Amino acid sequence: MDVTEASDSCEAILSEVADGVVADERFLEDIMLGILARGNVLIEDVPGTGKTLTANLFATALGLSFSRVQFTPDLLPADVTGTHVYDEVEGSFEFREGPVFAQVVLGDEINRAPPKTQAALLEAMAEHQVTAEGTTHDLPEPFFVLATQNPVEQEGTFPLPEAQVDRFLVKTSLGYPERDAERRLLSRRLGRAEQVPTAEQVVDPEAVRALQSVPETVHVDEDLQGYMTDIARATREDPRVEVGVSPRGTQRLLESARAHAVLAGRDFATPDDVKRVARPVLAHRLVLTAKASVEDVDATTVVDDVLDDIAVPTVAEAGTGR
Repeated sequence: MDVTEASDSCEAILSEVADGVVADERFLEDIMLGILARGNVLIEDVPGTGKTLTANLFATALGLSFSRVQFTPDLLPADVTGTHVYDEVEGSFEFREGPVFAQVVLGDEINRAPPKTQAALLEAMAEHQVTAEGTTHDLPEPFFVLATQNPVEQEGTFPLPEAQVDRFLVKTSLGYPERDAERRLLSRRLGRAEQVPTAEQVVDPEAVRALQSVPETVHVDEDLQGYMTDIARATREDPRVEVGVSPRGTQRLLESARAHAVLAGRDFATPDDVKRVARPVLAHRLVLTAKASVEDVDATTVVDDVLDDIAVPTVAEAGTGR
């Protein structure tokens, strides 16, 4: 699959999902970036904005198996990953897979579970495998976690461990729709008998794997590599930041910029690709100082300021993309 074919497939997937959910184009693009770059996506929003529906529609359009884990305060790690069950007939224990054994896993309201259960997803997200009682079990491929969380100010929520937050390629937000979009939502509801909208399958798992290989072919100029490195290092030197972007975050910035180039139908990345993905890829990785938190400094503001301060390189078009 070449860049043009990948771009067309992504456009068809996004169009199919957009027919079922009223959402901002950038929000749906953020999720598509996670899929293309083999990453995981964290959505933070209040209940009732369409997070669960969006995950289900993407799974259907991609032709992937789907599983939902509803995180609650009494959920145990084994409820997510699976557990060994005694088979009386065989006289031995056998592993019974948990809901994480699907290709698209929706971790719904992940920050309503205690940290130990949240961490049950960490190995799955990072290594695409689960270890139970010393035995490692591979997860199906492609594997993708789309987690939702309520704003941390809401009751009954636990902040996600920093190590787990760093495993999310992108953090995005759906937000409330504009008035016209919300009115269109009502019109769509009147136009169908079912309560929940559905989507048609656009690609199959093999095509998804092919899509995920295309960003690896995107050319990234040396000056652009330096630009991304400077952005990451600047976050570590900002006085408002206690912990800046990790080297893993710098790599994720590269992978996301390549994925965005594919969405745009190009086989080379540009500074605009980097700027487009910087907020959703970097902001959630920053740990602000206590003073910055008290002063209500937002991590996205820090990223924006860094982008304003770093000189933008001139990158020649080194490709045959359309």
